Amino acid sequence: MEDLRDVVAPVAASVLDDGERAREAALRRAVDRDGYRVAHVGLRLLLGAYLGIDPPDVPLARAPCPQCRGPHGRPVVREAAMHFSVSRTPGYCLLAFAVTEVGVDLEKVPSSAVVEETSPALHPRETAELAACPPADRPAAFARAWTRKEAYLKALGTGLGRDPRSDHLGTSSHAPARVPGWSVSDVRVAAGYEAAVVVRAAT
Repeated sequence: MEDLRDVVAPVAASVLDDGERAREAALRRAVDRDGYRVAHVGLRLLLGAYLGIDPPDVPLARAPCPQCRGPHGRPVVREAAMHFSVSRTPGYCLLAFAVTEVGVDLEKVPSSAVVEETSPALHPRETAELAACPPADRPAAFARAWTRKEAYLKALGTGLGRDPRSDHLGTSSHAPARVPGWSVSDVRVAAGYEAAVVVRAAT
């Protein structure tokens, strides 16, 4: 995203809305502000192109949370048959667009210490799969499971409000676990990162 930082900066003020500019300004680190700006300007430009709307006029909103019905569910475009998802990590951004609910996640492969600390948050079957991996392979296996899981929870609209231990997405490098009603796919990204996209299956 560093390559786009200087390209995006001159147009950000005219493309982003007040809420987006406030969220950008609230980020403490310059790298996070730059990443947010690039991702959200890119999002508005692409949504505008898809929908035939000027990027600043794309009506972004939040769907009701499916758990509590509060106004903090999945980001949506009001009154448009277009769904999207955004994931950022320092240096990279991943955007997904679909005609049905979609979630995407991108993560840097964590350290072994982080895996050991965080693996209890996985589904019990994923924890068992992780324990069966050679130690050197566990960080990547954890990142595969976690990105699939985060993408799925984004697609559901719950985020981590839903217990991540509830759903088995799998750690295998060959293919994600099947989730009824959803298509789960890994996304090829830079070495040292893992990513996944989840789309509601067509009926």
